[in-house]
Amino acid sequence: MWYAQNPGRAARQLAGDLALLAWVTTWAFGAAVLHQLAGGIAARLSAAGPASWWRLLPKPAQDMLSLVDPVQWPHLVTAAGLAVFLLASVPAIGWWVPRRMRWHRRASAAHALAASEDGRELLALRALMRPLDDVGRTATLTGATPGRLAEGWRDADPATLEALAGAELRRLGLGGASTTEH
Repeated sequence: MWYAQNPGRAARQLAGDLALLAWVTTWAFGAAVLHQLAGGIAARLSAAGPASWWRLLPKPAQDMLSLVDPVQWPHLVTAAGLAVFLLASVPAIGWWVPRRMRWHRRASAAHALAASEDGRELLALRALMRPLDDVGRTATLTGATPGRLAEGWRDADPATLEALAGAELRRLGLGGASTTEH
């Protein structure tokens, strides 16, 4: 289960995945173009020899380039293209992928729990362990108070357990389907 059942959440997840794919693809293409352009320039400059273009550079650049053997320029160009790609892509991947994997783990666990009666009790407990504002919203939807929900959970009241489990499933974007639908 990689996407939520809730259409709004699924659309946001898909949009985020596609945005990450577009970001990485754009930077991969940009790095490849940089590699091609810089590689061609480096090849022409090394073939012409440093005397032809060296004098056009500022003194600090001349000093820096004199440290690099012209044979190494293609390797430096490759490293520069790879660095551009990695510096742009790795932070985005490192930010988005863990969040998606965390949601996937939580949603898979909740989906598995929803398939059994004992699991639905655990989902109900998870709903009760949310911040008080979330529990209050759930209580408002059911026409009860947070204390009444906790009492219903302790007494294993089926309606309360179903309402709490459904609230937890909805929080994850999995709907709130009853046990008969699983």
